[in-house]
Amino acid sequence: MAAGATLQRMPRPVDTLPKAHLHLHFTGSMRVETVRELAAKHGIRLPEALTSGWPPRLSARDERGWFRFQRLYDAARACVRDEADLRRIVREAARDDAAEGSRWLELQVDPTSYAPFVGGITPALEIVLDEAAAASREEQTSVAVVVAASRIRHPLDARTLARLAVQYAGEGAGSVVGFGLSNDERRGDTAEFAAAFRIARHAGLALVPHAGELLGPAAVEATLDAIEPDRLGHGVRAVEEPRVLDRVAESGIALEVCPGSNVALGVYATADQVPLRTLVEHGIPVALGADDPLLFGSRLAAQYDAARALGFDDDELAELARGSLRASRAPAEVRDAALAEVDAWLDAPA
Repeated sequence: MAAGATLQRMPRPVDTLPKAHLHLHFTGSMRVETVRELAAKHGIRLPEALTSGWPPRLSARDERGWFRFQRLYDAARACVRDEADLRRIVREAARDDAAEGSRWLELQVDPTSYAPFVGGITPALEIVLDEAAAASREEQTSVAVVVAASRIRHPLDARTLARLAVQYAGEGAGSVVGFGLSNDERRGDTAEFAAAFRIARHAGLALVPHAGELLGPAAVEATLDAIEPDRLGHGVRAVEEPRVLDRVAESGIALEVCPGSNVALGVYATADQVPLRTLVEHGIPVALGADDPLLFGSRLAAQYDAARALGFDDDELAELARGSLRASRAPAEVRDAALAEVDAWLDAPA
């Protein structure tokens, strides 16, 4: 090295940073190659956006854009038609997460979607849980399940799913650890789903509804009022109202922030507009998530790369990883071991 030259430190690889993944949807977790193979297996024709045009260009700022997103999601979901398909998705999600440093995955699933092919919602959930347990034994990450109701169905359906989730509630891999509410947040009245979340709360499940991505701070506040969640899926648009942002910070809940989703759905035009720095500076716990890699074209490690592009250094990335682990429902021994690995990641030479 020439005299006076400065040794430049290379950033540590984010795919080796131990972390938890708390926002990943079952169908949306699929590899694009998998959905193509399942389509061929079942004789289903896929939209061009899932074949030669992948990843699709999306925007859900209006009803038309959301319809296109939902149509593609439904097309992918229609390719999941038997027990082997369900098991394959769980197993590949575990492997893909493990390859990107995830030590704990909470995979979100609505068993209603797959019930017609395997004999009902109970067998559908049992298959997913059984494979989650097997993958946790045999792969390099542990997998638990969040049962999610849909906003576009009747609130009574949500209560049915909450009661089902309670039957399989547990504290470790292969168990149901949370109850969520997803789909177009412009649909349905959040307060009408509160009874389902009360059922889940009594069983000790984490309450993890979506809010504050397609709609603004009023939706975040309505969800806080109606459900009193433990975590909030997205929640990024709380930054648009300082009072709501302060309330989120004071509540202590974690936000599952998904930069790739935010940009792909047109919530923000570019990744540098995602308000991750604002959330962190307000003391809000953040867990980065990939949401739907099948449609957005980016997995978990890419979300940490997005944070690095926003100026987060290795110490700050490590704290995001710690936040994901602390906000998770991982057993203490899993969480503590992963937290120690985060410290080791930081201590290792860059």
